[in-house]
Amino acid sequence: MTRLPVPELLAPAGSLDAVRAALANGADAVYLGAERFNARDEGAQLTLAEVGEACRLAHERGRRIYLTFNILFKPDELADALLFLGEAIDLGIDAAIVQDIGVVRLIQRVYPGFEIHGSTQMTVHDASGARVMRSLGIERVVLARENTLGDIRAIHAAVPELGLETFVHGALCISYSGQCYMSGMISERSANRGSCAQSCRKDYVLDDATNHVELDRGFLISAKDLAATDHLADIADAGVGCLKVEGRKKRPEYVATVTHGYRTFLDRLADGDRTAPPSTDVEPLAQIYSRGFTGGMYGGRAGRDYVTRSHPDNRGRELGTVLRHDGREIIVQVSAPLLVGDGVGFEAPDARGGASVGFTIEEVRTLARDGEGIRQAIVVPARISVGDGWRVVRSSEAALLERARASYAALPADLRARKTRVDVRLFGSAGGPLKAVFLADGETVTVRTEINLAPASKRALDSSSLREQLGRLGETPFVLGGLETGALAPGQFLPISELNHLRQQAVDELLQRRDWARQAKVADRRALIDTALAVQHPEPPVESSEAVATPFDLVASVFTLDDARTAAAAGATTVVLDPFLRHPMPPVTRVKALAEELRAQGVVLRLRTPTIVRPDERRTIQKWLDVGLPMVSGHVGLVAELAREGRDVVADYAVNCFNQHTAAELFRLGARRIMLSLELTTDEMLAVSAPWEGTSFDVFLYGRPEGMTIEHCVLSAAFDRTPTTCRDLCVQKHTNVQLTDPAGYAFAVATDSACRNRLLHSRPVEGGEFLPKLWRGGLRNYHLVFNVVGDPVAQVVSGYRAMLEQLANEERNVTNGVRTALGTAFTRGHFARAV
Repeated sequence: MTRLPVPELLAPAGSLDAVRAALANGADAVYLGAERFNARDEGAQLTLAEVGEACRLAHERGRRIYLTFNILFKPDELADALLFLGEAIDLGIDAAIVQDIGVVRLIQRVYPGFEIHGSTQMTVHDASGARVMRSLGIERVVLARENTLGDIRAIHAAVPELGLETFVHGALCISYSGQCYMSGMISERSANRGSCAQSCRKDYVLDDATNHVELDRGFLISAKDLAATDHLADIADAGVGCLKVEGRKKRPEYVATVTHGYRTFLDRLADGDRTAPPSTDVEPLAQIYSRGFTGGMYGGRAGRDYVTRSHPDNRGRELGTVLRHDGREIIVQVSAPLLVGDGVGFEAPDARGGASVGFTIEEVRTLARDGEGIRQAIVVPARISVGDGWRVVRSSEAALLERARASYAALPADLRARKTRVDVRLFGSAGGPLKAVFLADGETVTVRTEINLAPASKRALDSSSLREQLGRLGETPFVLGGLETGALAPGQFLPISELNHLRQQAVDELLQRRDWARQAKVADRRALIDTALAVQHPEPPVESSEAVATPFDLVASVFTLDDARTAAAAGATTVVLDPFLRHPMPPVTRVKALAEELRAQGVVLRLRTPTIVRPDERRTIQKWLDVGLPMVSGHVGLVAELAREGRDVVADYAVNCFNQHTAAELFRLGARRIMLSLELTTDEMLAVSAPWEGTSFDVFLYGRPEGMTIEHCVLSAAFDRTPTTCRDLCVQKHTNVQLTDPAGYAFAVATDSACRNRLLHSRPVEGGEFLPKLWRGGLRNYHLVFNVVGDPVAQVVSGYRAMLEQLANEERNVTNGVRTALGTAFTRGHFARAV
């Protein structure tokens, strides 16, 4: 029977054993991180030597290796990073997964023709974003985990030449990847730089900020694990070419089990079986690691069941309940037998956070089997207390782990040194020296013995003895290949010590030649990198014809028309209105009237688009785009699209401009101005903007960043309502809600026009003390963001206006009136704290 084509199966690896596990269990490709510059910085990365071994193991089996090169890069990291990537390319990696669009262009200049995949942290979720990736020369992009099947079909239809990759299994970020700034703001561990502190896995309380009524409690933004087993056929039909398993920090046994499962499912699909796998085939995937499974958003937007609610970590499989505690034994009723070596946990009926008691089973007896299940007696360690009715959870299954290990046991586990083949040709006759020509890696070395050949009386030199002596290359990076003796007179003799000396002479010279070649290659590569880094950057597009008359642009971003007027009256030179931030949106006619009103005062009005615009939401957004006002957008696709139409668009911080090469690409796409990443320090901002002397760059100076952009709605989940059909909650009943973490920090939750949650930082960033230094660096455009009910708009705007006027007038002592007004209720953000 003819097999149908199915997508590539891409497995994760955080160790060489995990690479072995993936390859042995049917992965078509493996993605991994090396020692540096990858978005997993704690024990999930291989040495370069291990990367080389992974490539060897994969290529011997016709598989591929992709390197995660997927952080945002600071200016002073670029040269080192590109050299590091070159080493990995030399070792045989097949592609790199990249987030930073400036680095995409640099790789193309330094390593032309090398395959680049766009990371899911590029937040590609619609056709306009996909078009940008294709225009950059990216061959494949990892779509946002939030995309539905309908979204994927629309993207594939619009940009069919772009390869699509999507996650099908493993941990889910609750925020759109690339749009999570919460970890960095709280702990200086940036999710975009490989150090996510997993703020989403905390226990939160949801309450109404107006009346302080508690609405929900638990792990409210801790997503379950993805298991798209029911959707594989439809995902393949939608145009996806690669299915990705998450889990570079997972154990090799996890990689083996999950890869084997999906290989089996895809092989069935290749044979024409489109049915979802039975639950028995999915159970091992849940047992090896699971926070509970969700089909993600492939079947449509998920509701309450998308998050774990009661536990944030691995739970394994719930098997039954405790019947009673009988001396040293716990009597349990379970659906599958527990065995010696299994890990078992017990959860109180009303407990949150997972099992409170657990251990590895050392003794267990089966008491009975009947229609209600299996009754067993488990011997428990001393001082373990478990109550009747507690849930029984098998956290690990010994037999499953053993099968997983056995699956890849046959693959070589040792780290083999890469050897270079050496071919040797020998020349000589009696009375003259033995001449040997060694050829390796394009280098030719000729050496001669100090003792002349002589007729042999006993043991003449022959091919066997010569191969034995010359092949003793031991710990050197060489291995003997061909040996030609046709030009060596027969019946000759030399002492073995002289052959050893000949070999050592040749090896020493080859090593020296190799070092010279390597140094020359590195020097050539460094020169190429220096040239790429020094490339002439484009001039920014011409500023808007509505540019402000002052020597600075003080931009106030608001979400109500009243706040827009207040900001203008307090001294803002530009007002940005985000009509999408909260329900309900203002009427378009009133916004047009506001634009005219502000224009009469000499104030520019811009509209801010959402960072996320899914394909089926474009129609709603379009009526606002058609108003014709200048725009602000963190959506790279929209920035490029609007610019092509000649529109005035500022790229905001969500485009993650972290270095000057990313800025250059954003200017090429048509951004009139670019807001620097809010994860940069003051000095880093100045370094990024230096090639343009600060011109056309903006700074997030004040306000609460959108720490997460979440497709899941915590408010609808609290009432177990269907997302997008419950606007009475956010429009009428609970218009101002917040999530409070265990430390007592409250994060405002804005439910936007698409029923998405934007989780705002607990305190506003206040960067006034850094303003003089930024000003001296040429930066003249500053954003103040007001996105919480009751923000002190007039106070803050007027305070910064006074500071900017003092700087423009070259006054020596600049007074920060904003800091005085705020007291201690602020954060300095990243102005002085590097991530």
